[in-house]
Amino acid sequence: MNPLKSIPATITLGFVAAIVIALLIGGEVSNRVWSLTVWLHVFFGVIWIGLLYYFNFVQVPSIAAAAADTGGPGPAAINKYVAPRALLWFRWGAVATWLTGAAALEAAGWGIADAFLLKEGVRIIGIGTWLGTIMLFNVWVLIWPNQKKILGIVTATPEAIAKAKVVALMASRTNALLSIPMLMCMVGMMHGLPL
Repeated sequence: MNPLKSIPATITLGFVAAIVIALLIGGEVSNRVWSLTVWLHVFFGVIWIGLLYYFNFVQVPSIAAAAADTGGPGPAAINKYVAPRALLWFRWGAVATWLTGAAALEAAGWGIADAFLLKEGVRIIGIGTWLGTIMLFNVWVLIWPNQKKILGIVTATPEAIAKAKVVALMASRTNALLSIPMLMCMVGMMHGLPL
């Protein structure tokens, strides 16, 4: 069987390839643990932020265009089949990103508490930690509960759905806005921005 015909097999093969490369490169075990943790943080972050950008730059405008197209298929297919699966990866990608980020801070010896307190030496990553935490909150407290109403996963009145659309959109746009400085902080930590 061709593993590229299966998403789980493709992902598994990708992880195996990455682990083999990491083992071949070698280095101290502590460095490998930190590198693995950071790598997982980046991997899950790409899933989370990639889907955030997909929702904001592709799906929301496409649903609006589909709803306005009286002769077209409408937004039902996206809302029924694409959005629930994308939101599943989105919300759990957010959790995995946050957890692996906290683990990377601990593995580096900085500590999550130091980051949250913006202590000397971890200020820039601390700002990124705060932004990522706000974004995680938005995903689970504002976006997901309201998306369940919008998508009909939970029963809601038309008025509640209209309100849910505004709240989910504003929280998602806030996350898109915060993701830009958050990414700068995360990358900047390793590329010379002042600590």
